[in-house]
Amino acid sequence: MTISRRTIVHDGPGGPFEGVFAWDDAGAGPRPGVLVIPNVLGQKEADTLKAEALAALGYTAFACDLFGQGKRTQRGAGASRYMDELNADRGLLRERLGAALGALTTQPEVDEASVAAIGFCFGGKCVLDMARAGLPIRGGVSFHGVYDRPDWPSVDPITVPLLICHGWDDPLGPPSAVVELGEELTAARADWQIHAYGRAGHAFTDSAMPAGQAGFGYDARADRRSWRAMSQFLQDCL
Repeated sequence: MTISRRTIVHDGPGGPFEGVFAWDDAGAGPRPGVLVIPNVLGQKEADTLKAEALAALGYTAFACDLFGQGKRTQRGAGASRYMDELNADRGLLRERLGAALGALTTQPEVDEASVAAIGFCFGGKCVLDMARAGLPIRGGVSFHGVYDRPDWPSVDPITVPLLICHGWDDPLGPPSAVVELGEELTAARADWQIHAYGRAGHAFTDSAMPAGQAGFGYDARADRRSWRAMSQFLQDCL
């Protein structure tokens, strides 16, 4: 096994965009692909490492950029400025998600008919929006995502199977929001499952998340369990 990476710069609305593609160079022929959608900070090394971990499972993976080349933030004041722009224009976000998916599926190592998406925090919202928009993925996984609906109508039915991995103590996703999401997906006749992890909060997969803020922070058990659930889910979908 030889995990390789390369930088991909692609066009899209408001672009260019720059992400990192990972694959096992020892493999032969096109393989299923996974779009990895970052959190509020934008594409970074942690997302590339997730893509490489997926490559080690036999997939190709693209840690994508939705903010624009060179547009990244750090924790603290102003961390959400690029995310806020897309939250205010969910139609633009949908278009950028389509462009990122296109950048993945045009790589020669990727089986374009067999792709999925995973996302973290803001990226989890993006995965749900991809399903709501009917973008051509065969499965989506949201890790500690945000569940508010876009201001455009979802497809009906939602045909993308979904796995939502949720920290029960997440203040950005209180029980009422989780129930509302389940009701939304049920009404749209989606194939969905929600895994809720007790005593875990927002960003439970993020080992770099500073401790001390109630309802936020890394949780090793939830991280391990959700990755295992994702691995089985992708096997079923792809």
